[in-house]
Amino acid sequence: QLQLVESGGGLVQAGGSLRLSCAASGSISIFRLNAMAWYRQAPGKQRELVAVISRGGSTNYADSVKGRFSISRDNAKNTVYLQMNSLKPEDTAVYYCNTESPIRTYWGQGTQVTVSS
Repeated sequence: QLQLVESGGGLVQAGGSLRLSCAASGSISIFRLNAMAWYRQAPGKQRELVAVISRGGSTNYADSVKGRFSISRDNAKNTVYLQMNSLKPEDTAVYYCNTESPIRTYWGQGTQVTVSS
């Protein structure tokens, strides 16, 4: 089994920055062999993909965060990061770490990000 634990959320003013972390433990091979992603879910909305990084380091972003957010991974620390700059009130959501193996999908518990205007 793989466990994912997010941290780094909080309250920030519009225009500010936060750095989210997702620490993996347990079956680390699942972390190292698969892409990792960040999703978010705002109140009353569906969960949406924010950013994804392949095991080789290739990245993709939702149009809404391109140029503002950056995903990275440190396989030595079994951690994936989401650097969020120029935050907007519409970025307010619970942010979740995610990965998928051929057998199942893994989610963290989420971390709340609140951006005040």
